[in-house]
Amino acid sequence: MTYTVWCRSLLAHKRRVVIMGAGGRDFHVFNTIFRDNPSYEVVAFTAAQIPGIEWRRYPPSLAGHRYPDGIPIYPERLLPEIVRDQAVDEVVLAYSDLTYEELGHLMSMALSTGASFRIIGPRETMIPSYKPVIAVTAVKTGAGKSSLSRALVREIKLRQLAPVVVRHPMAYGDLEARKLIVVMAPEDLTKYPLTIEEREEFEPYLDLETPLLAGVDYGLVVREAERLGDVIIWDGGNNDWPFIRPDLWVVVADALRPGMENSTFPGEVNVRMAEIAVITKASEAGEENVKRVRENLLKINPQLEIAVADLEVSVDRPELVEGKRVVVVEDSPTVTHGGAPYAAGYVAAKKLGAEVVDPRPYAVGAIKEMYQQYPHMGPVVPSTGYTREQLQSLEETLNRVPADTVIVASPARIEEMININKPVARVSYEIKVLEGPTPRDMVDRLLERHPVPEV
Repeated sequence: MTYTVWCRSLLAHKRRVVIMGAGGRDFHVFNTIFRDNPSYEVVAFTAAQIPGIEWRRYPPSLAGHRYPDGIPIYPERLLPEIVRDQAVDEVVLAYSDLTYEELGHLMSMALSTGASFRIIGPRETMIPSYKPVIAVTAVKTGAGKSSLSRALVREIKLRQLAPVVVRHPMAYGDLEARKLIVVMAPEDLTKYPLTIEEREEFEPYLDLETPLLAGVDYGLVVREAERLGDVIIWDGGNNDWPFIRPDLWVVVADALRPGMENSTFPGEVNVRMAEIAVITKASEAGEENVKRVRENLLKINPQLEIAVADLEVSVDRPELVEGKRVVVVEDSPTVTHGGAPYAAGYVAAKKLGAEVVDPRPYAVGAIKEMYQQYPHMGPVVPSTGYTREQLQSLEETLNRVPADTVIVASPARIEEMININKPVARVSYEIKVLEGPTPRDMVDRLLERHPVPEV
């Protein structure tokens, strides 16, 4: 083969790609980088972190004309076989909430197949907007992003402006039905086949009478957000970086988990790219932990402005908790791949002097499997409900626990989705900045930098 022929063969060769994901960034990376790129052929996605999202297809209606049969989605453990059988040239990692140890293992698994390994960065994947954008990201899941996002919504409304929240995707069920999700009223929740995890993120914004957008195709999501609002708030998922290019970038760090800020991917990316960092749960964590987190943040990014805050926890029916035996339901991502042993529900129970009954001996089905998969989890129940089977496991587990009350710290009203044989007390939490830039300061800076366009 002559050199010229060899070069022509290289040019004619489409690089065959597998995208490693978890039902979120993976599809965004495909849509923005690969869907219309004739130099690449994506032969498969793999799925991790979220139970029940593998063994399906990214549908042709989303994959585009180059993929008339769609694209299969396999379990991540099958990656070596896929690379071998499909002659894959390149493995692209496109998900978040990884420790550096986990990231290293994934890189090694991919590279050991002989394929190249790639992570596509923020510049190529962030969509520009002509509206002001503030991004709320995190060092790790469960740090308190949404509580800050809600505070920003309230602050923007005080200025007689219309905020619109764009949420990181949770593309778990029917992907075609999730192409563009717009939630503006309670009845909108019934338009889509939503999981508990999606309702956890959507419902609080209904109380604030603020549009919440998400989906699978974020080109469509951003255009609709621009139509509906004056200011866009990116309410991030996990510790991912934004899908929209922000005018002001904020990262939230959890004082109860010091060390995460310099040991997680892409949490450290957020720390390096953010302008303001908010250290949450300060009073609960104590001065030493706050000091350690502050030092770690400034070592990574000396230009960061630091705010210190609490997440103030409240219970709607404290009489059901005080002195009672309770079983606690926590936000699932926080206590599973987020790595936290407990969250706001457990804190509220202890604050009110309740006895927390350990649910683990009573767990069944998918909930029992979650405890095995995440042994760090404490005496709490994850609000896992991606599928009907998981909802049934959640219902049976809660009903088996010998307790007086169920404390629900999930923002979703799971008591409306399953039948619980005990009274329910709901926990909520809001951010309170103790020092440093406040939500008001953040909005002032955003609007000074990027005034709302006149219509």
